[in-house]
Amino acid sequence: MEFVEKLFVYVQTASAADVIDILIVAFLIYKVMTLLRDTSAERLIKGIIILLIVMEVARWARLNTISYVLDKTYTIGLYALIVIFQPELRRMLEQVGKGKVVRGLIANRDGIPAAESAIVQVTAACEAMSWTRTGALIVFERGEKLGEIIKNGTYIDAETSAELVKNVFYPKSPLHDGAMVIREGRIIAAGCVLPLSGNQSLSRDLGTRHRAAVGMSETSDAVLVVVSEETGSISVAIGGMLKRHLAPETLEKVLRAELLPEETTNDKPKSAKAVLKKWKGRASK
Repeated sequence: MEFVEKLFVYVQTASAADVIDILIVAFLIYKVMTLLRDTSAERLIKGIIILLIVMEVARWARLNTISYVLDKTYTIGLYALIVIFQPELRRMLEQVGKGKVVRGLIANRDGIPAAESAIVQVTAACEAMSWTRTGALIVFERGEKLGEIIKNGTYIDAETSAELVKNVFYPKSPLHDGAMVIREGRIIAAGCVLPLSGNQSLSRDLGTRHRAAVGMSETSDAVLVVVSEETGSISVAIGGMLKRHLAPETLEKVLRAELLPEETTNDKPKSAKAVLKKWKGRASK
C-alpha cells in the first residue's frame, strides 16, 4: 500500500517533461529488446530478470545469506557479462550505427525504402532464375515472426540484392535447397526448412518447393515466392493458395499489393522500375 501511495503521489506531481522522459526511456528499452530478441542474449536477459526477482524475494524474506551471495554474484557478473557477450554487444552497436533501429523509417542508398527495394531485387532475381530454370523458394515475413524457421537455417542478415539472391540459389550453393527468409527488406536467413502442406487437392506435378510454400502460407501470414527448377515458372503462395505461371511484372504487382502500404505503393513506382531495369541490364551482360 505504501508503494501504491508513493506511486499515486508521483503521478500527481509528474510534469510533461517527466512523461516525455519516461516515454523515451521506454522506447529505447523496447528497441534494445527488439535487437536482442533474435540473439543468444535474449536468454541472458531472462536469466538476469529471474535473478533480480529472486534477490528481492530473498531480501523480503530476510534470507541474509542468500541475499549476500546473490548480491555479490550480480556485481561480479556484470563485468563478466561484458566479456562473455562482447560479440553480441558489438553486433548490437553495429546495428544501431547502421540505422537498423529506424530502418523501416529511412530509405536505402538508391532512395527507395528497404521493403520496396527488396521487392524489386527479388523480382529481378526471379526473372533471371526463371530463364535459367534455377529453383528458388523465398519467404517474405509479415506480421507473424518466423523465428523458429530462421533458427533452422543459416543466419545472414544482409541487404537484399539480385546478385545475392541468385548466388544463394545457385545449384552448387550449399543453401540452394532451402528457403530464404526476408524480414523488413533484409535477407535474414537462407537454407531454412519449411513445413510441407498436407493438402491432398494440390496438383501432383508440384514439387517439394511448391508444397513447402503452400504449407508455410497455411501456418503463417507470410508471402512466398517459388521459381520452378523444372519449368522456370514463377509462383506465389498466400494464405494456402498458390498462384502459378506469373510474369515478372505480375509478381512485382502482387508483392507490392501484399507487402507495401498503399501510400508507399503509389509514391515511388517509377524509382522501383528504374532499379529493376538496371538489374535486368546487369543480368543480361
